[in-house]
Amino acid sequence: MNSRPDSLGMQEATLDLPDQIERSVVEARQLDGLPNASAIDQVVVLGMGGSGIAGDIVEAIAGPQMTIPVVVSKGYECPHFVGPRTLVMVASFSGETEETLQAVSMAHDRGAQIFAVTCGGTLARLTGEWSAVLHHVDSTIPMPRCAVGAMSIPLLVALDLIGVINGVDEQIDEAVATLRRRCVSIGEGADVSKTIVTEIGSRIPLIYGGGKLGEVAAARFKNQINENAKSPAFFNSLPEMCHNEMAGWGTADTPKELNIVPIHLRHSYEHQRLASRFDFNETLLSKDGGHVTTVRAQGESPLSQLFDLILIGDQTSLELAAIHGQDPGPIDVLTELKHQLAQ
Repeated sequence: MNSRPDSLGMQEATLDLPDQIERSVVEARQLDGLPNASAIDQVVVLGMGGSGIAGDIVEAIAGPQMTIPVVVSKGYECPHFVGPRTLVMVASFSGETEETLQAVSMAHDRGAQIFAVTCGGTLARLTGEWSAVLHHVDSTIPMPRCAVGAMSIPLLVALDLIGVINGVDEQIDEAVATLRRRCVSIGEGADVSKTIVTEIGSRIPLIYGGGKLGEVAAARFKNQINENAKSPAFFNSLPEMCHNEMAGWGTADTPKELNIVPIHLRHSYEHQRLASRFDFNETLLSKDGGHVTTVRAQGESPLSQLFDLILIGDQTSLELAAIHGQDPGPIDVLTELKHQLAQ
């Protein structure tokens, strides 16, 4: 791995995920000033990009057991219903995310209760001025996309401390154990990511996940390939794609002819009716010599299986970057965009 271009240490940061999660739990347990469950009617999570995935994880893991709604909002806008009985959780690694800063400022103006997760920047300054709750993230993590544990775990722990979810510690412990096993497999060079990379080659990955958990894993997988390997990739989720996108495979063009490699991300928490939909999709995409690569999550809990799929995707993107001779760290085109917007 040392011969690969990796100026920011992305490989090391990726394999640090289980330790990153453990550190985040310990730090988040020290949070003080969070509201009581009786004081909030809904939860809104704000964030973009590598930080915003934290909100998707919260929705996938905490949402199913919460008796109040959790809404993930990505963009400049703040949902109109936000008010004094809304807990707004803000995730911005740098603390300078333009869209997130505008949205959280609107939330504050409407009297919302704010909890921020960030390394610092403008967001940390604003939360100090607002006397809001702040969780500091380790700023030595090289990029926001390497901080998926540090950004998401404090949100889940906070919801547990507030009392709107429970059983978080057990899920986290099991996730860490699962990720450690995955890291050993990666270190030995025998991980499933090697197989996925071989299947992808120079083609474009199209990643499908089932339900909310699978959708989050597929979106993360796609985004990591975009940023780390500097390559195009696309995703969708079942059952939604069965009502629209699937019709696109009814033409004479097969994925093979279109230079696309379909990938199915599977987990144990899919709705029972999704298995037959995945089977049908595989048959459809395998016509004329095509092939679908299937990845199955390890672990027991929803959090464990989600993070396992995340780590597989992260490692696959790094392997692809190495094959393409890409340094996975710098994202020059996104930096250029931010520079132009600043002008």
